[in-house]
Amino acid sequence: MNIIIIEDEKPAARLLQRKIEKLELQVNTLLHSVEESISWFQNNSHPDLIFLDIQLSDGLSFEIFEQINIKSAVIFTTAYDEYALRAFKLNSIDYLLKPIDEEELATAISKFKNQFQQHNINSLDFEAIKRMLVNPVSKEYRKRFSVKIGQQLKVIDVAEIECFYSENKGTYIHTLDNRDYLIDSSLEVVESELNPKDFFRINRKFIIPMQSVKEIQVYSNSRLKISLPTYKGDEVIVARERVSDFKEWLG
Repeated sequence: MNIIIIEDEKPAARLLQRKIEKLELQVNTLLHSVEESISWFQNNSHPDLIFLDIQLSDGLSFEIFEQINIKSAVIFTTAYDEYALRAFKLNSIDYLLKPIDEEELATAISKFKNQFQQHNINSLDFEAIKRMLVNPVSKEYRKRFSVKIGQQLKVIDVAEIECFYSENKGTYIHTLDNRDYLIDSSLEVVESELNPKDFFRINRKFIIPMQSVKEIQVYSNSRLKISLPTYKGDEVIVARERVSDFKEWLG
């Protein structure tokens, strides 16, 4: 099977390559920009499968498909919100939300192997996906959360939240007044309900708001350590594959 990765962040591309090769598959090529990808496709046989990031350093990856008649199956690797993800799920082999989970990666590849080895990329509606990215459906983000305390409900405004974290299969809100509240939603659901301009998922365990970033320190393995105002639990570490996006989010 001939596989390529199109991803502008070279460390993220190499990490994905290692994860794919752990599944005993060979990644033949890493491409990092629209321009480089167009040139490569003009001079090489098209692969069986493309792992495709959306936002590349020199534009949207859809520009590749506007110039080249790609005949490969596609698995999107993306950090876009649920509206774009919904489009990807309807119009592609699969999507993988960054940071990429190894189990989900294995499932996506298995799905490709079992059902779509003869899939023709022309059946994918890239224009529909592109339109959804450029003109996303308006979304109302959560402004408050309700938590149950005994027989009562407490309403917590998002401005009061220092972080969301997962622990022992539960999801918690930690507030600026140093209190913790168990909520019913998973961290994945919470992430989809929050405004991405204000909240960022730094790893599998934590979502933090901009207002809570008190101090940032360089940490081991190219990661970052965040100091929060009152939270004193596990270390709050930005995963290595999320550092670049985190810096961009901070502005």
